[in-house]
Amino acid sequence: MGIDDQFHASYTRMVPAHYVVEIELVGCPDPNPLYTRYFQPERNRWSNDLDSIGAKYIGQLATECDAWLERIDEKEPIGVLFSGGIDSGAVLLVLHHLMLRRGQAPQRLKAFTLSVDQRAQDAQQANEFLKQCGLQMLHEVLDIPSHKLDWRRAVHITEDYKPLDVQAATMGLALCEEIRDRYPDWKYLVDGDGGDENLKDYPIEDNPELTIRSVLNNLMLYQEGWGVHAIKHSLVYSGGQSRGHVRTWAPAKAIGFRGFSPFALPRVIEIAEGIPFIELTDWDHGKLYELKGQIVRRGVQQITGMDLPVFPKRRFQHGALDAQVFEATFPKYEAAYRRELLSYFS
Repeated sequence: MGIDDQFHASYTRMVPAHYVVEIELVGCPDPNPLYTRYFQPERNRWSNDLDSIGAKYIGQLATECDAWLERIDEKEPIGVLFSGGIDSGAVLLVLHHLMLRRGQAPQRLKAFTLSVDQRAQDAQQANEFLKQCGLQMLHEVLDIPSHKLDWRRAVHITEDYKPLDVQAATMGLALCEEIRDRYPDWKYLVDGDGGDENLKDYPIEDNPELTIRSVLNNLMLYQEGWGVHAIKHSLVYSGGQSRGHVRTWAPAKAIGFRGFSPFALPRVIEIAEGIPFIELTDWDHGKLYELKGQIVRRGVQQITGMDLPVFPKRRFQHGALDAQVFEATFPKYEAAYRRELLSYFS
């Protein structure tokens, strides 16, 4: 078209979650994008009965997982990226339940846990989780040396610069590479991404821009950020779910896997947005952080008949390696990640 000199890759828009975005590349000056929302779940539609909420939430998760199982070859093995946390644990137990219900061998399922330099808290937690559930035979810990963690490659693959997202993508990339080395023909990976966003389970104290009122008063804040028409919204990067999808999906795709994140599907998000968070928490941080475990544990028990072990929350990049290795591996400041991204496009 002869307009390639008008475009730089760093201008790329990451499409915000739940919008159709129209961008015109020809024009002077370049016009702003047009955003059309296609998903707007109703908030606060459920009662404050946690058993009922849990059954709806995990019931919909099971419905989505069952539909996905229907679409793939029943002979294909399935790997769950597993930390022993609430979300990956719920996904694993639901898939195990559905396979038994279908009359399929549960050995088709594998719980993959990343460990770096044999010092991962996640590996211990995951083992304890599976021990309590009687499913230790599904577990495989993949231990790698720390020199295999390549955050620069993660920046290139995700085309992102936010430290938390790049760090998570770095760990996901290392895990996917190790699975591929061990299992050259493996295709399908499932994860618990989206669960934290759905039940608003991020530490508010870590972000000076957030308050509990902004988290609970804004529709899908953790999926969409401040909204496409807010002054804080970036025209280049979407907050929340779009970034979350990329940090998980892009590394897996780069290594040749097909990923599935059932918690991030609209029908599951719709159930979560109907939860009366304000009524259940009364604006209390501690009650909000405890709510996710209470809801998911009740739901898993009702849908699968199994008790979900609940452990304290920990990010992927903190659970797979210890603090000393983390500090030696990742830059402390965002500027380093931004420079790497710009150098990739130069």
